Amino acid sequence: MVAFDLDDTLAESKSPLEESMARTLADLLAVCPVCIISGGQFEQFDTQLLANLPPDTNLDALHLMPTCGTRYLRFYEGLWHEVYAHDLSHAQKLAATEALENCAKRLGLWEPDDLVSGPRIEDRGSQITYSALGQQAAVDDKKAWDPDGSKREKLRAAVAKELPDLEVRAGGSTSIDVTRRGIDKAYGITSLSRQTGIGLDQMLFIGDRLMPGGNDYPVAELGVPCHAVTGPADTQTYVRGLINELTADGE
Repeated sequence: MVAFDLDDTLAESKSPLEESMARTLADLLAVCPVCIISGGQFEQFDTQLLANLPPDTNLDALHLMPTCGTRYLRFYEGLWHEVYAHDLSHAQKLAATEALENCAKRLGLWEPDDLVSGPRIEDRGSQITYSALGQQAAVDDKKAWDPDGSKREKLRAAVAKELPDLEVRAGGSTSIDVTRRGIDKAYGITSLSRQTGIGLDQMLFIGDRLMPGGNDYPVAELGVPCHAVTGPADTQTYVRGLINELTADGE
């Protein structure tokens, strides 16, 4: 199985899959199972990924893990079905929301309203996500906000102190994610292995943030074979080569 991060790996942050990438992903699904695991909720997967796949895509081979694997969905009988979901309680959501807002304001990371596009804090059921510039901020603005990750790390550390019973981690280029304790992409990939019977050594994970501190790094720490990419174009080039290898092996 090949597993991917979504934002800045298969597509630009919160942006639709490019047509050429969609074709590449469909071609990969024709030769092996694929998992997409990301911090976004299913609705984001739907508009960003699923709506842009070619009609001939083998969705039966696609495994979706929104909100870092706190949810797992499979396609059968013409619909997407939720296999499991680990939602936060009302009290946990309230505590996470308050901690994110209070810490961001204290650290000067609660940006003025005129710089924010869309909700700053989003309830994704199994995850609470803070986006410093809002959920609908432009990609270039997101990339410029915290290029070295220092703002996110400062905020993550402060919120983690306020929420010792929850998991707090840096997500995308401007975001902080809060989930139940012990849940990150490593949790999602381990659950995927249990659900499918595919060993961790039989998986390949492709992501843009596999460096220490990156939200893909926990997968590397599991010992799963990984390949780091710099963005969607780099991913597409690598996957095209991978498809050629898999096709040649099957001949």
